[in-house]
Amino acid sequence: MALQSMTGFARSTGDYLGSAFAWELKSVNGKGLEARLRLPPGLERLEQPARQALQKRFSRGQFYGSLNLMKQGAMATPAVNETLLRNVSALAKRLEREFGFAPARADGLLGLRGVLEFADPLASEEDAAAFDAVVLAALEEALAGLEKARLEEGAALARLLLGHVGEIEALTLAAEADPSREPHAIRARLAEQVRLVMEAMPTLDESRLAMEAAFLATKADIREEIDRLKTHVASARALLASGGVVGRKLDFLSQEFNRESNTLCSKSNAAAITAIGLELKAVVDRFREQVQNLE
Repeated sequence: MALQSMTGFARSTGDYLGSAFAWELKSVNGKGLEARLRLPPGLERLEQPARQALQKRFSRGQFYGSLNLMKQGAMATPAVNETLLRNVSALAKRLEREFGFAPARADGLLGLRGVLEFADPLASEEDAAAFDAVVLAALEEALAGLEKARLEEGAALARLLLGHVGEIEALTLAAEADPSREPHAIRARLAEQVRLVMEAMPTLDESRLAMEAAFLATKADIREEIDRLKTHVASARALLASGGVVGRKLDFLSQEFNRESNTLCSKSNAAAITAIGLELKAVVDRFREQVQNLE
């Protein structure tokens, strides 16, 4: 399965018996799946099947959908309620005559509720059901377009994340191979530290001080952190290769990467290792930021 981003946009249009419509869908990051739909008055019945269609395709994201209805053709053919028009026209003339009101204009009279009506081609249950089917088919088209957009962005994110994983691996290997971790370098560093302490406090027990220094050196060893970082790198690559809904798992891995880089910095007793640890933290932050966009 391919990776999906949680962000995307799609639009589809359709027409039925002179009623043109358009679906517009967009999705953004979300912890779960949440949908907000805006439908024209009278078409609230479409909300439940629309939600079901969305839930069949997606697992995570915050979705916004709107159905816009444009009346054309037969639905735009006016029918004048002549009885009502005569009544309001007569009233307007009386108001003009008795109270000096301005003469009524045709556009004002026709704009009154009930004077101008439009035929509804969806009056029958059969036509309404057929209309719903056409609108929901267009929704499926929009959902397919949204899925395609999310997959395309997901592929770009996968390449970006693999690059970050490669950087993490390179920094891990650099820390592992750093000369400051060589036994002779550690011995020399400890010997110098013991010498400086003994010069400052000659009454200290040199053998006890050497033991304490060796103990601290053991605590400062970063072998365990390096091994765990290598394991997390392998896990991240496996998840990115498997695809599907892996955003949460990769987010957990990013937290583990961050924990190991923090520990590596805290254990470091060499400037080179500290520099590597800080760069590692920066790459992990970029990795985690991009992971938030994955389904």
